Amino acid sequence: MLEGKLLIFSAPSGSGKTTIVRHLLAKYPHQLAFSVSACTRPRRDYEINGRDYYFLSVAEFRQRIAQQEFAEWEEVYAGNYYGTLKAEIERLWQEGKHVLFDVDVKGGLKLKEAYGDKALAIFVKVSSEEEIKRRLNARGTETEETLATRLAKVRYELSFQHEFDQILVNDNLDETLIKAEKLLLEFIHPGSAPSTL
Repeated sequence: MLEGKLLIFSAPSGSGKTTIVRHLLAKYPHQLAFSVSACTRPRRDYEINGRDYYFLSVAEFRQRIAQQEFAEWEEVYAGNYYGTLKAEIERLWQEGKHVLFDVDVKGGLKLKEAYGDKALAIFVKVSSEEEIKRRLNARGTETEETLATRLAKVRYELSFQHEFDQILVNDNLDETLIKAEKLLLEFIHPGSAPSTL
């Protein structure tokens, strides 16, 4: 049976981690699966339980915390919890897949701490704050106030980058995707020179 591994991508807003994760899932569908998080926020109309999130009540989430069923969890706002169920990781390993994560910085570090050498924690960033500002503004969803809040969070999250196994600078997406593939293949097939690059 496959010895399952975890690939954790964490990054401040606007760094492009979700684009990288989607690319890897599309390119390596037989080797990778995405970890579905659990949360307590209400399900949106277009969301499907078990595909987008596992939607739990606050009481159920707290009960599962007490039973140590989470690999990592966080109370993002009062009464608003997000986390990764250990059973979800085990389920994907049973399917013969390595597990891919798109999580915030704290969640990424908690997963790395829990799984040690079985996990590769990758911090994605861009080289300048100006580029982050440009990307966030390009989304067309930010006000001056929300932009200032997001940038303060970006600065805070950047302070953790050296606690990750790898730092991936995403200034040129095509180059970054090649580097991400290389990191992935070297981690899941150590010692073999990947021929797909």
